[in-house]
Amino acid sequence: MVQIGYTMMTEQAGPRELVEHVVRAEEAGFDFSVTSDHYFPWLREQGHAPYAWAVLGAAAQATTRIPLMTYVTCPTFRYHPAVVAQKAATLQLLSQGRFRLGLGSGESLNEHVTGEGWPTVDVRHERFEEAVEIITALLEGGHLTYHGEHFQVDSAKLWDLPERPPQIGIAVSGEQSCALAGHYADLVIATEPKKELLDLFDQHGGEGKPRVGQLPVSFDPDRETAVRRAHEQFRWFGLGWKVNAELPHPDSFSSATQFVRPDDVAASIPCGDDPEAFVEAVRPYAEAGFTEVALVQIGGESQHTFLEWSERILLPELRNAFG
Repeated sequence: MVQIGYTMMTEQAGPRELVEHVVRAEEAGFDFSVTSDHYFPWLREQGHAPYAWAVLGAAAQATTRIPLMTYVTCPTFRYHPAVVAQKAATLQLLSQGRFRLGLGSGESLNEHVTGEGWPTVDVRHERFEEAVEIITALLEGGHLTYHGEHFQVDSAKLWDLPERPPQIGIAVSGEQSCALAGHYADLVIATEPKKELLDLFDQHGGEGKPRVGQLPVSFDPDRETAVRRAHEQFRWFGLGWKVNAELPHPDSFSSATQFVRPDDVAASIPCGDDPEAFVEAVRPYAEAGFTEVALVQIGGESQHTFLEWSERILLPELRNAFG
């Protein structure tokens, strides 16, 4: 059984529109939702990057059933981890227990704005592990004083704590992050259907825990329009996470993808209105062992037609295929 989620992609819509979209996704019957947390869009063509946590607060009040989740927040540069813990606790209260905190080690695209530079991946993982320790301790309650190599916390305490702290998810891309996730996380997050990542997560203590994937799709009754939109706004997707984490600006992604063709994008992203193509795109995640897959409909202006089609056609087809 695979739960099907909806992505509020902050890079492609404004804050009011994002809330409208998740309300409609709840009505359409999506099982859960996730929200990106960016300071920049990947490409200028996407055109947006509102503050995800304000959007989530509004979404928590505008919806009643659908779970909410950051996918993902980096707690090491733009945000101090003590502040991330406070935000997560507040979101869990506002949503009445529907919030999960997805965390990752970040991308230069969003984190360079603080002017602290972008260190090597080993240093980023060191900072990330300290951040996770701080967030976990604060969500458990009590005062925290913490002296790490990268972070300091002086007698912090969260004064508004939910009865049940939000589950923590950690994004993985290799053995180092899988080890971290297996030790600290309540669930694992990955953007590619790689079974080897889930196996590593299990080996480090993650066995039996949820695993959440994400899949970009481009619905449109006219397939050529769907392919054109996917190429315009999502041609960066095929670069891979090791590249995506290092590029500092939308123009960097534009340069890196200047030779990517529409057919290249269509080969990896389902485009058009054939539900079977979308089902087959989800299948590798199901076969790898993912328990949840969040769909990203490409293009902010196409969300309502996608959600209507999903309610009538796509979600029934996916549930028939995957439970």
